Amino acid sequence: MGDSGEQLGVMALHLALDMAKKKGFDLVEVAPTSVPPVCRLMDYGKFKYEQAKKEREARKGQKTSILREIRLRPKIGDHDFDVKTRSVKDLLNAGDKVKITIVFRGREITHANLGWKLLEKMMESLKGTVSIEKQPMMEGTRMFMILTPMTAQSPKTSTVQPAKPARAKTEKVEAAPVEKPKVKEEIVEKVKESANA
Repeated sequence: MGDSGEQLGVMALHLALDMAKKKGFDLVEVAPTSVPPVCRLMDYGKFKYEQAKKEREARKGQKTSILREIRLRPKIGDHDFDVKTRSVKDLLNAGDKVKITIVFRGREITHANLGWKLLEKMMESLKGTVSIEKQPMMEGTRMFMILTPMTAQSPKTSTVQPAKPARAKTEKVEAAPVEKPKVKEEIVEKVKESANA
């Protein structure tokens, strides 16, 4: 094929190379598996440049957010907590998601409520700038929650406080009344009538 897409016909390789050299183009094999192989006259450098330019334009519109992790211990000091909070704010301002993990060691796991209090304290200090992507939950000896930067597009997620522990929340759920089959009711009525008679 020529540089503008026209068919040049079947020809020998050395003739095609001479034609490409005379026109100042490269001979590029487009379909090597077809019989005979299809080649095209083109400026290969310009072609690669335009492809790279299209890929850059496509990537320009995409926003990649990285999941970053901040680890805390239940016995963290106030100043250390403030430093961790500032680093979470910096990561969120950079547009990254942040996973806040509280690591329990040994018997600290018996006081999981300290972890909940730490996460609530973190949410209070970040109020209005963050939304919760994943509510706090336990996974083995770790408690974590995932936060995302607040955007105008995601008002659906809660920004006030993390959810309370599942253990502390107990609600009675009433089951919907089950309809008894009419046949059984008729049998019960007949038994009652026969007992009264």
